[in-house]
Amino acid sequence: MTTEPADRSPDRIGLRGTPVGVVLLTVAVALTGLLAAALGLTVPSHLPADHPLPGPARFGIAIVAFAVAQLARLRFRTASGMVSITWGEAALVVCLWLVPAGWLPAAALLGVGAAWTVMSLVSDRRPALELVGIAGSLTAATALAAAVATALGPPLLAAPTPELALTLTAAAVTYLLTTAFLGAVTLALRHGIAIGPPLLAALRGKLLMFVGNVAVGLVVVALLELDARWLLLLPPPLWLLQQTYRHRLRADQERRTWRAFAEATAALNQLDERGVATAAVTGALTLFGAELVEVDVARGEGRWRRYRADRGGQVRDREVEPSAGADAGEHELVRRLAVGSADVGRLRVRFARSAPPSARERDGVAAFGDALAAALHDAATHRELRLVTARSSYDAVHDQLTGLLNRAALLAKGDQALRQRAHDHPVALLLLDVNQFKEVNDTLGHSAGDQLLRLTSNRLAALTRPGDLLGRLGGDEFALLLTSVPLVEDRTAPLAYALRQAREVAERLAAPTEVAGVRMSVEVAVGVVVADAGAADLTELLRRADIAMYQAKEGGGSVAAYDSSRDAASTDHLALLAEMREALAADDQLVLALQPAVDLATGAPTGVEALIRWRHPRRGWLGPADFIRPVENSEQLGSFTRYVLDKALEVASGWARDGLDVPISVNLSARSLLDPRLPAEIEEALRRHQVPPHRLVLEITETVVMSELEVIDEVLATLRGMGVQLAVDDFGTGFSSLTFLTRIAVDELKVDRSFVLRMADSPEAAAIVRTTVGLAHELGLRVVAEGVETAEQRTALAELGCTAAQGYHFFKPMPADKIAAVLASLRDAARGNVFPLRADGAS
Repeated sequence: MTTEPADRSPDRIGLRGTPVGVVLLTVAVALTGLLAAALGLTVPSHLPADHPLPGPARFGIAIVAFAVAQLARLRFRTASGMVSITWGEAALVVCLWLVPAGWLPAAALLGVGAAWTVMSLVSDRRPALELVGIAGSLTAATALAAAVATALGPPLLAAPTPELALTLTAAAVTYLLTTAFLGAVTLALRHGIAIGPPLLAALRGKLLMFVGNVAVGLVVVALLELDARWLLLLPPPLWLLQQTYRHRLRADQERRTWRAFAEATAALNQLDERGVATAAVTGALTLFGAELVEVDVARGEGRWRRYRADRGGQVRDREVEPSAGADAGEHELVRRLAVGSADVGRLRVRFARSAPPSARERDGVAAFGDALAAALHDAATHRELRLVTARSSYDAVHDQLTGLLNRAALLAKGDQALRQRAHDHPVALLLLDVNQFKEVNDTLGHSAGDQLLRLTSNRLAALTRPGDLLGRLGGDEFALLLTSVPLVEDRTAPLAYALRQAREVAERLAAPTEVAGVRMSVEVAVGVVVADAGAADLTELLRRADIAMYQAKEGGGSVAAYDSSRDAASTDHLALLAEMREALAADDQLVLALQPAVDLATGAPTGVEALIRWRHPRRGWLGPADFIRPVENSEQLGSFTRYVLDKALEVASGWARDGLDVPISVNLSARSLLDPRLPAEIEEALRRHQVPPHRLVLEITETVVMSELEVIDEVLATLRGMGVQLAVDDFGTGFSSLTFLTRIAVDELKVDRSFVLRMADSPEAAAIVRTTVGLAHELGLRVVAEGVETAEQRTALAELGCTAAQGYHFFKPMPADKIAAVLASLRDAARGNVFPLRADGAS
């Protein structure tokens, strides 16, 4: 068995371009073969003296046998090159029995050398170095096989026995392994690959024929021993066996070829030209066992790029002149790559000089070329699609005239920038409008107006700092979002910083320039708004900046800051309502803050007020003043009221298990009392949480109680009938008489914090507190003072007869999970019992 390299030799000897390792191996093997042949001829022959066939005839038969075994070769192509398999083992088995073992190396050298020389002259055109290597390797393998056979038992003219068969088989195996190993080493050295793949490929392809060769050799030996005339019957079976070998090799190669073809074409499924072309040259190199593959790709506008790979495995690419479609050489196949009438490239596959392409390989290159053409066309289409998509995506978010962000992109990126900063981090928005822009358009033309806008955008871009966002809103309006506003303790510093930036922008833009040949100065009006990142979205900031910009125009200056007193509407309330809807559904944003009221005499808890806080995901913690008013004026009031009541009763339901009979107070909006369904909803909530009605206190304002609406009276009466307690919040701040207390039955009066804070310095405030306490005692009501912050205020209230109070002096509002422990502590420390809200007879 021999292996045939896939490298073209540029000369007849074959030294040029051949790796040094291959040359050294060839010389070593050739010298070994010559030495074995020479030494073998000196070994005594031990031929029987009476045998009719003389020694020279036997030597000639051996030469012919070795030559015919090589001429009747079968070849198949692998990824490493062409592999030839022959009848060498059959010739070896016969010659070992017929000819003295020492003569066989010389016979093999002459027979193999003659056969391969003839084949090279007729078809292969092999260089001399390759012929020497093949003859040397087969001679050395023959010598080694003869030595093994002689060591196991001299086979010369031995009687056909199982021992003889084993000896001849062992010699054939030695011959097979030696030739396969030397061929694989040659390919590995020539192509710089591992020895394993070509060795396994050669053994796998030879296995069936090896078994047949040994069997044929043993049969010939048996027939020679029996009667040599039986050999006349062998040609037909040998021919059929040769065809069987050829069919089997062809079927195996066909299967491997189709599998490799499927893998190579599947690898073409890439989305870019380089990926397709790289997969093409490497795949074709393996698929066709070629020595060189080139793919020229047409890139449009007369430009071509060539991708090339050789046996070294490295892929190179470079720009080339337009492919002229040169004719293929004797050992090359060239395929035009086209999809319809579109020329997409050219495929060139160069085969080894010793193995020109067959008709089957021409068909394979054609099929592979068609798949490659489709893949290159798809890659080019995908590239164009990516460019169009990228261009469309860019145009979708950029202003076509200036290249700045357009309005939609500025809003999206601006809101994203606001979300990425802490909710209390200040940001500033500058809205610019070019003065007299219409006059420039009308006087100098629209092209001059476009030039002015591009000039303005370029100057603004030069002033933009990293992290800031600059965009054109349309017409002559530009917006600049400053996200790096310094954060200092002085809350007026961010506005001062933004105004300085706005004035600098206005001054830089006003630098004289030339537009359409006319020297002019670009003057702008700049509206400035500063807010915390969590206070509003960019749409609201733009609205406020727009108001400020018109304030600048009306005031005749170039810069003005947003003045909320001149803002007639606020979209922030609309956004807040939408976010409130999400908060009510989230169940983790609206949380209770609970503040106890204590008895001023005993310190025992007299009640707990439930205050609502909003843990906003973007705006941070919001108090009731930030969102209650918009909610009260919206359709979400009912859902909000039910949510707060449910949360408060859920907390109060757990107090009974701790032995705490403390009522909980919930503020009720005036508009809630207009809903006749409210009492039923509260009754259902009390039942669901198993809280007695007297432990719920609904705080209403004095303005509600003084209302003459019949539905309010009915709702309040129903609640009183259920046993729910009522308290008047912010008592003393209304403008009505006290006659409502005789019309509406309540249980508690809460003195507004404004009077408590001022009663030490204001006789009027102290008089109101004194009057309220006295009135409550006369009517049998409980009175609670709100907003107590100092011990002096507590003492003054106690001296006035006020029995209960709440405020920071006692406790700040606290989370629901801490209130139970505080109430239990107050209860245990109190000297007396907790009074009920209606303290009949108390003084």
